[in-house]
Amino acid sequence: MKKKMMAMVLTAAMTAMVMTGCGSSAETAGSAETTAQTEAATTEAAGTETGTEAAGAAGTTYKVGIVQYVDDASLNQIQEAIQTELDAKGAELNVTFDYADYSKNGQADSTVLNQIAADLIADEVDIIVPIATPTACIMQAATEDNQIPVVFSAVSDPVGAGLAESMEAPGSNITGTSDALDTTAIMNLMMGVNPDTKKLGLLYDKGQDSSTAAIAEAKAFCEANGIEVVEKTGTTNDEISMAADALIAEGVDATFTPQDNTVMKAQLSIYEKFVEAGIPQYCGADSFALNGAFMGYGVNYAELGTLTADMVVDILVNGADPAATAIQTQDNGIATVNTETATALGLDYSMFKDSCSDVVEITTAEEFE
Repeated sequence: MKKKMMAMVLTAAMTAMVMTGCGSSAETAGSAETTAQTEAATTEAAGTETGTEAAGAAGTTYKVGIVQYVDDASLNQIQEAIQTELDAKGAELNVTFDYADYSKNGQADSTVLNQIAADLIADEVDIIVPIATPTACIMQAATEDNQIPVVFSAVSDPVGAGLAESMEAPGSNITGTSDALDTTAIMNLMMGVNPDTKKLGLLYDKGQDSSTAAIAEAKAFCEANGIEVVEKTGTTNDEISMAADALIAEGVDATFTPQDNTVMKAQLSIYEKFVEAGIPQYCGADSFALNGAFMGYGVNYAELGTLTADMVVDILVNGADPAATAIQTQDNGIATVNTETATALGLDYSMFKDSCSDVVEITTAEEFE
């Protein structure tokens, strides 16, 4: 359409030039008037086209595939926040974000997640929003050829997981939000509450990329501070339960778990073991504390979900390029304390208020209200 308009303008201009060279001054004036009218018509038509495009954008429906790794309190918070923000932005911009037809849960099964990816591609969704690192990795691989935009949420180490070239410029069809953890801050909080810690238990799943960097940082802290490390791992609820028993048998003074989804799934079934043994759990997400651990440290996952949704809108509506859209992080200085567990362990966490951006007190439950 625009090319046709330009052709009309050039034709009118050339006609005017010919008439100016061969005709009288009156003819020249008439030609100028004709050219002006033609340009005005072209401008009006172009304006009409722009208005049509804007009106089309206002009525657009975008297919948004939201893929959750597994049910747990933190990831559920993210998904709910994403949907709430998409609804709000849709009403504000007069567009529709259809996520209801394309929201899936992989239940921590890579086979299921790969099938979900294939289904979303077949459905020709406009964007995929994977929640948690394993989901993001599978969705990235599935969209490598078709380049469907991917905006992940709650990926602890996007560069280390191979999802991005850098935090500032991911470099492909993928970007998102990170719940990167300040492991040293957690270790310092632990030493503030338990200054006599001599043996630290590390409980995690070796197959979870989200745990790799944090576990390495915890080991480095312990080595620098003369703390013995006892590692126990598992890939299923039963294995995590046995690993917890093993840490208790080893006589650890405290345990640390990063944002590990495998341990998170088992948390409600293991926290009482640690409480009864007098061992505090320090973890990398508030959902652990909700499910009985002494403390969870990190970001506000509801806010992380909202930020993720805003990035989705920017890419779909405003045309932002995922490859050049910086991965977003948040303040991760929030300590969430389970007051029931703190009381049972006889722990004083009053010093947290001077070391954390916020201290949230909760009691044991399965989900956030």
